[in-house]
Amino acid sequence: MNPDASVPSDASDASIPSDSIPSDASDPSVPAVNTFQVDLRGLVDLLSHHLYSSPRVYVRELLQNAVDATTARLLHEPGAPLRIRLIADGSTVVMEDSGIGLTSDEVHTLLATIGRSSKRDGLENARQEFLGQFGIGLLACFVVAQRIRVVSRSARTPDAPPVEWLARDDGSYTVRTLPHEARPEPGTTVHLEPRPGAEEWTDPRRVAELAADYGSLLPHDVTFTGPEATDRPLTERPAVWDRTYPTPTARRVALAGHCARVFGFTPLDSIELDLPVAGVRGVAYVLPAATSPAQRAAHRVYLKGMLLTDRADNLLPDWAFFARVVLDTDTLRPTASRENLYDDETLTAVREALGARIRNWLTELAAGDPDRLAAFLGVHHLGVKSMARHDTELFALMLPWLPFETSDGRVTLDEFARTHPRIHFTRTVEEFRQVSPIAAAHGLGVVNGGYTYDADLLALLPHIREGVTVTELDASAVTAQLDPVDARRELALAPFLATARTRLDALGCDVALRSYHPVTVPALFLDDREARHERDRAAAEEGADQLWSGILGALRGSAPRARLVLNDNNPLVRRIAAITDEELTGTAVESLYGQALLMAQRPLRPSDTSLLNRAFLGLLEWATHPLAAPTGTPGTGTSAQTGTPAAAHEEGDK
Repeated sequence: MNPDASVPSDASDASIPSDSIPSDASDPSVPAVNTFQVDLRGLVDLLSHHLYSSPRVYVRELLQNAVDATTARLLHEPGAPLRIRLIADGSTVVMEDSGIGLTSDEVHTLLATIGRSSKRDGLENARQEFLGQFGIGLLACFVVAQRIRVVSRSARTPDAPPVEWLARDDGSYTVRTLPHEARPEPGTTVHLEPRPGAEEWTDPRRVAELAADYGSLLPHDVTFTGPEATDRPLTERPAVWDRTYPTPTARRVALAGHCARVFGFTPLDSIELDLPVAGVRGVAYVLPAATSPAQRAAHRVYLKGMLLTDRADNLLPDWAFFARVVLDTDTLRPTASRENLYDDETLTAVREALGARIRNWLTELAAGDPDRLAAFLGVHHLGVKSMARHDTELFALMLPWLPFETSDGRVTLDEFARTHPRIHFTRTVEEFRQVSPIAAAHGLGVVNGGYTYDADLLALLPHIREGVTVTELDASAVTAQLDPVDARRELALAPFLATARTRLDALGCDVALRSYHPVTVPALFLDDREARHERDRAAAEEGADQLWSGILGALRGSAPRARLVLNDNNPLVRRIAAITDEELTGTAVESLYGQALLMAQRPLRPSDTSLLNRAFLGLLEWATHPLAAPTGTPGTGTSAQTGTPAAAHEEGDK
């Protein structure tokens, strides 16, 4: 075995005396240069308790050192016997390997200096073959151990006796030479004596579970021996994505079973990730249900067969939130704790390569398997739309498949564009839902642009479809599609329309009369972006001081105003238009305005809320005193039905 490092030697003191670098003693003006002092106990506590997120990593470090040691042995002595065995009997945890081993000098050099590693210091030329690099791995064992005993014999000097290194969690260690029979063959054995309270992590079942989780894809065979003294293999090579299967269906079934074991779900589909240039081999599993783009992914990454992390969240582009990845890599760089990936240029390149592979998978589905593509888009169309915003080729490819909410129902944008070459879209879902029934009845093509990415994609449509125009829906476009009222009828209703316009003028709203379907809609509130800006400006002007009121007043332009379109086909509108009482007519129109606002789910201004309250109370008063005018006290005013004084009716009744 080839442990990364451990604690410096000084059993009697908790700190290392500073080593001075000689300076020019003849020149007192030149200051002496010293090295930092290190508190051993504090450093051991820092590295073993705070560098790693969980005590479970000590098993990984034991496996890592054993694998690196056997790899070094093969480089030094090709064909050498290989053996890695993990033993846990409930009282101790032991790792045995037939690796390169350590000499007495190497024990002092490597195990006694924190941060020193043979993989970095040139004792092994092929550093890229090793898992460990940082020289702090063995310290992870102090998370669960109060004492670490290493017995090692070097394969480079087979005649040298074995050496023992014994370290304690107080920062002290001893080294001694053992008889030849203590370790007849080259290799290393590490004994861990658990600390009180760490029994959970040294339980044989837990040790076996962790070892299988971390080491199932290691390049060398690893066995585990528990209290029953029976060896059983921990490695399962080759990886599921590297195995051969008799049919493509059998391969998909095997991958689906692997996904269920690792992630707990049966994938909608599997994407092969064979990218030799990027040093990546694995598989991406497509989630079977929609998920939020904001939810952080948890990918499973192996580094040269050793599990690095099962919570990598920076492996795929953000738009690929619909996939979970399991892969093995030999190019990515781990962090010092080896619990995540270091976000550098290499990871950026791998991320782009994986994104390109997922994009190619979509292209292949569109070309050869439309049923699987339709099933995928039925769940994850949002992710594809996110991709297509920045990739017009992908957008053109996916156009026949991407669903949009339109006035013709939920159809693809490609199909909708063939029927409606002039497309209008709304900025909000509420505006679409109000306009959609009227637009559908009158042949106006409207797309709901209120959902994520839809407005962006609609803006790209004219670039890939000739003859198609896309504009934001405005009040004039809708009004122009509605049937005008006969000129004689509109002239007869001029007093009614004048009253309605007078009542709503202060609210920045015009009134129009049209005939449209469905008949059940009495009034339609329409505005556009310019009209909303004008309303916001007017509201700000009302609440501003004199200076700002003047400035905002100067900004008043010729922007179109909001519009309340009354439906002359609606029976209620016809009855309201026939009322001769001007006050009651105005109250009824205000009620229609408020109802149209609520149907459009627009935010209500204070003036709108005041109008709704006034209209509601006015109608209640008229309903409870049908012979009284809504503005007078009960028993006075004008009859709402005949226009005659209410007192005359009362006298007649008497």
